[in-house]
Amino acid sequence: MEKEYKASLQKKLIDQEQSFYTKYSTLTIGRKSLTALVKYELIILLFSGVPGALGFFLRKIFYPSLFKEVGRGVIFGKNITLRHPHKIVIQDNSVLDDNVVLDAKGENNAGIRIGRNVFVGRNTILSCKEGSIFLGDYCNLSANCSLLSETEIRLGRYCFLAGRCYLVAGGNHSFEDVTTPIMFQPSFSKGGIRIGEDVWLAAGAILLDGVTIGSGSIVGAGSVVTRSLPENVIAVGAPAKVIRYRGVDEGKSRA
Repeated sequence: MEKEYKASLQKKLIDQEQSFYTKYSTLTIGRKSLTALVKYELIILLFSGVPGALGFFLRKIFYPSLFKEVGRGVIFGKNITLRHPHKIVIQDNSVLDDNVVLDAKGENNAGIRIGRNVFVGRNTILSCKEGSIFLGDYCNLSANCSLLSETEIRLGRYCFLAGRCYLVAGGNHSFEDVTTPIMFQPSFSKGGIRIGEDVWLAAGAILLDGVTIGSGSIVGAGSVVTRSLPENVIAVGAPAKVIRYRGVDEGKSRA
């Protein structure tokens, strides 16, 4: 069932008369604290772009203080973009490759939770707009993936996303009023995106809001998932359709 929810933080900032400092601190650290902002700026300035083993070592020491919680053995690559890091949890032995974006923006959202032994590939974006993102243990997100959440995206353990996968939870706008820009019209939620355990999304797969993927399923390259899929299926196409059930002989397939 569709549900209207409030406008994103970006829209509010456009509408309000605020100083540059207020807008910047709201977008970056999400706190009205000059001390927190200065700390954030110094750590990012001094250590974000340091190359090689020295960079990994320095970020391992100084970056955890920016987050809500960081486990043991977490590796931070170069030039990681952080927004509202005090709402980000990263558990043991996870890896963030170079140029990853972790954007937990929102006033009342849970933010971003990354489980144990998770790999987030180069240039991948985890972006919240009042929503939340949860990655289960052992998830692997390849390069150039985008997870955009205005509600909730939840991945179970052992999920594997190949390059350039795109998941958008939210982004549904009213457009009946032709006198108002679409971005300022009400947005609606269809319930977010939920992915079970051991799911493989092949390269370029797209998942839209309201979709659930059952555990053990595979989505083919370039497919667009507009409806939920059951467990242990292989689905391809735009829109994605089940073509086979895993563990079922070809001749007995129910597809």
